[in-house]
This record gives sequence, structure tokens and C-alpha cells, in this order.
Amino acid sequence: MYSNALADAPAIREPLHAPVAHLVRGGVVEGIHHGSVVVLGADGRVEFQLGDIEAAFYPRSALKPVQAVAMVRAGLPLEGELLSLAAASHSGEERHIAGTLRILDMAGLSEGDLRNTPDMPFGPEVRDSWIRDGRGPSRLAQNCSGKHAAMLYTCRLNGWSLEDYLDPGHPLQKAVAEIVEDLTGQRIARVTVDGCGAPLFSVSLHGLARAAARIATAAPGTPEARVADAMRSHPEMASGAGRDVAALMRAVPGLLAKDGFEGVQVAALPDGRAVAVKIADGANRARIPVAAAALARAGVDPELLGAFAGEALLGGGVPVGSVRPVRALDPVAVTS
Repeated sequence: MYSNALADAPAIREPLHAPVAHLVRGGVVEGIHHGSVVVLGADGRVEFQLGDIEAAFYPRSALKPVQAVAMVRAGLPLEGELLSLAAASHSGEERHIAGTLRILDMAGLSEGDLRNTPDMPFGPEVRDSWIRDGRGPSRLAQNCSGKHAAMLYTCRLNGWSLEDYLDPGHPLQKAVAEIVEDLTGQRIARVTVDGCGAPLFSVSLHGLARAAARIATAAPGTPEARVADAMRSHPEMASGAGRDVAALMRAVPGLLAKDGFEGVQVAALPDGRAVAVKIADGANRARIPVAAAALARAGVDPELLGAFAGEALLGGGVPVGSVRPVRALDPVAVTS
């Protein structure tokens, strides 16, 4: 299905994005979201593309399943909900904080060993409650704390230093970079720092979809399959209650899905079909409707995706429009 040879790093350029969704109010197109979309078939070939799927971009947290695979390959023994948490952009719920503390305890470490950026909980309701209780930014509450705890545990198991585990030259981050290239099938274009402080690797949207497909189709018992099974079985640990990405995984049997800041979404099915979406302006409101349309374009039953058409636009408190994926994403176009 895929070549073992690594392709060159994607070009660093201004992406040639295309319209992917219209903001329609009262029957008039009020705004346009540009972006890029790729749909892979079960054989790994590009079945549909819109915009620029080969330019270098930052997948943000959509790359976390790949980072989790790298840690499992390096000996991380987590399973189930704690492994899902290791790949999470969590909401900061009590279960997420408790799970992070469990991982740290397994490593013989504490919150003080975390090096992620302190933040408030990501989930709005959780954040509001957190503030009412008079609590400030916390490393545990920050949405990447599960990943960071798992990184520290991996370092402890391998005898690697802990204080500098976020340095791109650290053995852990070198191992992650190697797996990023392995699963995306291409060399990394550039390395920067993500919002949580961890190294962030630039690949292409096509490469991100390829990585998700490889994880979703991996043989049972492999590190890739362990991560996919954990996330599919515990989607709320990888996100949070009421989060759209968790609902999407529960709605589509066998789907592996991960979101990322700045309008990134990736999803893959057990047969290898995969989609990846980047919304150019980072608008979250267009991410899921476009991703759902891409999944329908990939052959997923549209009835399973009805709840992901996007929130209604309100006028005077009543629905007057919506965010609508462009017609090129209509599954009917496959047979036309």
C-alpha cells in the first residue's frame, strides 16, 4: 500500500488553499472559509483533493496519535484510557487530571516534573467551574498534560533525562521525529514549538492523512493498533464530554479521529480510507462540517454524519443559516 522510502520534505510555501465552506445567512453567502482537504482510498491513493495538500503545514494536536505511537514503540506500557489520554487534547475534566496524575505516579514523578505551559481547562464548562473555584492556570489542567506525563514516563523507562525532555535534540523527541517521518512517509520540513512547549513537526496534509491511515489499519498488538484501539474505545479521554471529535468517533464505527488547533482535523477508517482537513483561517466552526463532508465523500454513510453538519447561524435567536461545505465535497460528485 505504501512505500518504505521517505519522500522529500514538503515545500515551505504559501499554501494554495481553495474555498471549502460557505457561511450562508438568509440564502446569501456571507463569508467563505478557505482551506485544503484530502481523501485517501483504502489503497492509500488520493481519491479527492481540494486546495493544497502537499505544502508544509503544522498539524498541531492532530499529530498526537503519532507521538503516542512513538512513545509506545519506545516502551510506554500504557493501555486503554490512559493511553488515550497520552494522545489527548483533553478538556481538563477531573478524569483527565486524575489520569495524568496516575501516569506521573507510575513514573515516580509529580506535577512539578511537567514542563507543559500552565493553562486553564480547555472545556468551557470545566473552565468556568475552575474559575468559580478561584483556581488559576495549571500544568495538570492544560489540555496536553496527559501527553507530557506520558513523555516523562517514557523518558524514565529509557533512562533519559527529564528536565530537558522538550528539547528537539532530546532522545525522546528524536524518536518522535523518526516515527513522524515513518508514518507520514516524508521527511519533516521544519521543527518549531507547539503551544504546550513540545516540539512541533511540519509535514503535509497528505502526509498527515497517510499517518492516520497507517495507525488505523495496523495489525493487532502493534504500537499503532494499541493507540488506535485506546482512542476508539475511550474517545472522551482523548478529548472530553460533549466534544465533537469524540461524538464523531462514536457515530462512525471504527473511526479514529483527532482534531488540532488552527482548524485541523484528521480521521481514518479500519480499511485505510482517511481524510485530513485544514481550515486556512483556523475557524473551528468549519472544521467538523468540512471533515464530515470529506468522510461522506470517502464513502461513509451520510446518515451517520447528520449531526456534524455544523451549528446553525442565529438571527434574533432563531436559525437563519449555516456553514455549508462547498459542492465539490458533495458525495454525489463521486458518480458525476
